[in-house]
Amino acid sequence: MKEKIEVDIRVPNQTRYLSLIGKIGEEIARTLKKYKGDRNELAYHINIVLTEAMANAIRHANEGDPRKEVHITIAIKQKCLHIRVFDEGQGFDISSLPAPDFEDLDEHGRGVYIIRSLMDRVSYKKYNGGHVLEMVKTLS
Repeated sequence: MKEKIEVDIRVPNQTRYLSLIGKIGEEIARTLKKYKGDRNELAYHINIVLTEAMANAIRHANEGDPRKEVHITIAIKQKCLHIRVFDEGQGFDISSLPAPDFEDLDEHGRGVYIIRSLMDRVSYKKYNGGHVLEMVKTLS
């Protein structure tokens, strides 16, 4: 039987939901029957990318505006885990971000670097009056 998972979540634009969404991602990763790697490691990585992506959407894209929301989808398609985080912001050019300076503890920009390091494909593009960060992890 083909494994099918589709989760669609909308939360207020508040950081208090970061942990909840991260834990949902973890639990999904732990249930993947056909994943041959370390499910606990995958679960940890999915928690990190969801938390980083949501934090960026809340703080930067949606500028902390409580009237906005963050929309997250998590799905298994064609042996890949697809995560999409939608924001209502103006967007930015993800390819123009420099590598972070890990010596400077106050510097921002580590979130996208971490996401790129843990996922196989990452893109950020316009979508329905806002933007979407798409992250893909190959499972086989």
